[in-house]
Amino acid sequence: MDKGLGANAFADLLSTAHEHIDIIKLGFGTAAVTPAPLLSWKLDTARQYGVTVMPGGTFLEYAVAKGMVEPFFHMMKEMGFTGIEVSDGTIVLPRQKRNDLIQRAREEGFFVCSEYGKKAAGSTFIWDDVLEAFNEDIAHGSEWMTLEGRESGAGVGVFDERGSCDTEMVSMIAEAVHSPQRLMWEAPRKDQQTAILRTLGPQANLGNIAPDDIIACEALRRGLRSDTMGHLLDTVK
Repeated sequence: MDKGLGANAFADLLSTAHEHIDIIKLGFGTAAVTPAPLLSWKLDTARQYGVTVMPGGTFLEYAVAKGMVEPFFHMMKEMGFTGIEVSDGTIVLPRQKRNDLIQRAREEGFFVCSEYGKKAAGSTFIWDDVLEAFNEDIAHGSEWMTLEGRESGAGVGVFDERGSCDTEMVSMIAEAVHSPQRLMWEAPRKDQQTAILRTLGPQANLGNIAPDDIIACEALRRGLRSDTMGHLLDTVK
């Protein structure tokens, strides 16, 4: 997650860690207030490294609420974004409208990610809704579905108000969907990343990782930190 990196920091991020990044998300609506020359440069630079860049889903939610979906997609194409996130973390988005937005983004040639979950504190996952959302989103063109965790990683989704991860729920969701590799878990904290990797294995998709934490997170994924080394060694005996 990029919440407003300058050019030097963005260049450092890509040169250091691009091999470990699939997508850079310009958090929430920051793309709208980033200086246009810097935004254009970021998109071009990421493209050179083969990294997809998308705006946060909140930006599209804002466009939907304001009746500006057409200008939104025009701006995304003109600026050179390569990914779109479709979410309803803040607004109410009817199922058909969500399907239409996913299909529209896919038809426009974007890499499409959807997101499940509300951002309000105390919001939990509703079991049947998670499964329905996943099946519908994937069927309509989403490459994967993100499980909401916010940048705080507390009091939402699989995290309680202290940020502790409900690994039982993580396992239940992963076991219930037909393609668990198409789930992406927002996990901004190291203990949360550890819990998910230990539960689902080193190939689990993790999101909302701070730029400074990419290399450390990759070491965690590979069992090169004490938090996961013992678990990984046990699984390969």
